[in-house]
Amino acid sequence: MMQFNEKTLKQLVEELSLTQDIKITDIPDIDLYMEQLTSFMDNSLSNQKRDEQDKILTKTMINNYTKAGLVMSPVKKKYNKRHIILLILVYYLKNILSINDIKSLFEPVLNNIETPEDDLISLEDIYSTFLEVKNIELASFDERLIEKATMIKEKTQTIDKDGKDTAELFLIVIMLIAQANAHKKLAEKIIDKYFAKT
Repeated sequence: MMQFNEKTLKQLVEELSLTQDIKITDIPDIDLYMEQLTSFMDNSLSNQKRDEQDKILTKTMINNYTKAGLVMSPVKKKYNKRHIILLILVYYLKNILSINDIKSLFEPVLNNIETPEDDLISLEDIYSTFLEVKNIELASFDERLIEKATMIKEKTQTIDKDGKDTAELFLIVIMLIAQANAHKKLAEKIIDKYFAKT
């Protein structure tokens, strides 16, 4: 196991911030067939993979999202910029929320998914704001994490040198899971209270 300290923790957080986002300008202006779409997503989000075998987006996933009403049907078997933006958002959201929660969240804002005219907020504005907030969160993440890691170091002072790093890393993972769970639960409560149909 590598030596654990504040420097290695900062390096891990820095690796997160080095992952490239798909900017609006990176999304092709031409419509894509299914195979082109999955290749674009796989290449553009490859830095999000935990390991090489992970699939970012498959034909089955796209068809399921379309059936669930998260993404509009392709036009003549082609997917446009709006499709791609929705698929990127769904990719990130599904790591935290259920498909039903994502649909509940999208419905009152995007209204009829098939047309942009009735959107409460334009899909491009939603996506740009998502990227902006994501980057702001990541920028302050390491400061908060180092603060919590310092508290964890204090809790592990009595553990012998051989097991200290393992104990600290274990407690950091537990702390990150607790934090992620709190954020997830709050997001679900907001969806249940303000977005879910009664």
